Amino acid sequence: MSTTTQAGAHPPYAGQEDERRPWTVLGLMLAAQFMVVLDVSVVNVALPSIGADLHLSSASYQWTVSAYVLFSGGLLLLGGRMADLFDRRRVFLLGLTLFTGASLASGLADSATALVVSRAAQGAGAALLTPAAMSVVMTTYAGKQRAAALAVWGTVASMGIAAGVLFGGLLTSAFDWRAVFFINVPIGIDVLAGTLRAVPTNRGAGPGWRGLDVAGAVALVGGLVALVDAVQSTSSHGWTDDSTVLSAAIAAVLLTAFALIELRVSAPLVPPRIWRVRSLISASTVMAGVTGAVVGAIFLSSLYLQQVLGSSAVVTGLQFLPLAAAITLSAAVASKLLPRTGPRALIAAGLVVSAAGALLLSTAGGDATYAADVLPGLLVFGFGVGPMFVAISVGAMADVPPHASGLASGLMMTGHEVGAALGVAALTAVGGDLTTRAGLVAGHPDAFVAVAVLLLALLLPTALVPRRAAASAGDHGHGH
Repeated sequence: MSTTTQAGAHPPYAGQEDERRPWTVLGLMLAAQFMVVLDVSVVNVALPSIGADLHLSSASYQWTVSAYVLFSGGLLLLGGRMADLFDRRRVFLLGLTLFTGASLASGLADSATALVVSRAAQGAGAALLTPAAMSVVMTTYAGKQRAAALAVWGTVASMGIAAGVLFGGLLTSAFDWRAVFFINVPIGIDVLAGTLRAVPTNRGAGPGWRGLDVAGAVALVGGLVALVDAVQSTSSHGWTDDSTVLSAAIAAVLLTAFALIELRVSAPLVPPRIWRVRSLISASTVMAGVTGAVVGAIFLSSLYLQQVLGSSAVVTGLQFLPLAAAITLSAAVASKLLPRTGPRALIAAGLVVSAAGALLLSTAGGDATYAADVLPGLLVFGFGVGPMFVAISVGAMADVPPHASGLASGLMMTGHEVGAALGVAALTAVGGDLTTRAGLVAGHPDAFVAVAVLLLALLLPTALVPRRAAASAGDHGHGH
């Protein structure tokens, strides 16, 4: 998703800047992207059913979520580069085929290992599909149509996590947990057929395979997998156990290798100049932490609602709707306030409010009720989260030159996905045994206190986010 993605070599539809193009292409790209966003959270509600059927351990619970976001985040920059260098339609179709096939494999999985491996393959497909889909939208539409397309794209992205929890509940209750994966197969096939008919080939410009930093991408993903394994291992084996220390050492070696590779290759995944953009690095750090807190909180709450309060999968999905409404409403209000307050103040306020919500959620015990003990915490948490996602996007882009906005948004999305994986792993480590009612009652309070501590700790990098956004920052940030 670098600069060529934005500009496009040759728009597939020739003609005037204001010539209207059919919305078919946008519809196809959105359908694919909605599946990708949905699959971050659709599994959360199905986890107790999956756990009972496949006899998942607490670690396997966490990896079922983390494998997907780790591979989608870790390979996202490589996927964006491929969309720039090769035929965008072909990269999109490759990602879509891998995602759809891996969804089928996930639905057919008969063991924890098979499920985690197929979830990782889904994530790899998503990493190819997402930047290529955005690239196709950017090079197909122009002027007002492009602005409208990006607005819809941003809305779909923000709706995805809440929609995933609801759809996951409906599908699991109506059919079986396998339906949350099988549903992607007919959609994927339809989008594939529609893309072959409606989306023209759109070749990127560049040196082809020589411009791809595959070694850097492999080192990054391997290092992140080892890091998540080390974090998760602390709960079952302790900090000083050989397996924890080995995973941490492998993570350190691979992530150092990634940094060294980036310095030496001619076309690094992240050009060194980008690391010097203070607003982007500080805001992306906050984005990773906030996403870890949000995805981790949804993961924990979903297990708590079903295994402690006894909610069915579909009721659990419905019980998350107030959280989604609070996030949506507060994000809308924050968008209006942002020009006056600037991003730093909004992020700081959001961190304090959402930390208060997490502390409220930590007080729910074994004899809690949804209305009295869970709902207030979810609402306060949501009202804090909404403004942050709006302000982080704008704050990140404040010092980014327009020609680098695609690469910058890709880096921020990587932070988003990697943060989700690390958040779920860390809360699993703090919470302990999440597979039983007794384990959840014991570990739930500590895990939510950890969420609150993480959110308050993010006030430090927030101090480096610009007090005011540049006038054009909102344009760069919107829709990515």
